[in-house]
Amino acid sequence: MTAHFILYVSDQDASTAFYAEVLAAKPRLHVPGMTEFALNDGAVLGLMPQAGIKRLLGDRLPDPAEASGIPRAELYLITDDAGGCHQRALRSGAQELSPLLLRDWGHQAAYSLDPDGHVLAFAQV
Repeated sequence: MTAHFILYVSDQDASTAFYAEVLAAKPRLHVPGMTEFALNDGAVLGLMPQAGIKRLLGDRLPDPAEASGIPRAELYLITDDAGGCHQRALRSGAQELSPLLLRDWGHQAAYSLDPDGHVLAFAQV
C-alpha cells in the first residue's frame, strides 16, 4: 500500500519549487493539476491546486482558499538531518514557528509554515 498525502496549494509551480528545494528532490510527476514527490517506498507527497480540489468536491466541503491563514495540515517528516531540512525550508521562504529542539516525545523537531500555511515539522530520533 502506498499512502498519498495531498496538500492544497495556491500556486502549484511555486509550491513545487519550494518542496523540490526543501526535500532536495525532483518531483516524480508534475502535470497541470498535480505534482508528486516520492517520500519513501510507501509514501507520496502530492501538491494539488486549490481550484482543482474545489472542482472535484464541488460544494460538499468549504473552499480551501477560504481557510487562508488557518493551518490545514501538518507534514511531520522524520529524517537524518532535521536541522538541515529546516534550514532549507527557511531559505526557501518558510516561516519559522519553532527551532530544532528536543521534544517531550523524544524527537528533536523543528517547525515552520510553508508558503500556503501548512505546518512543516522536520524531526530526528
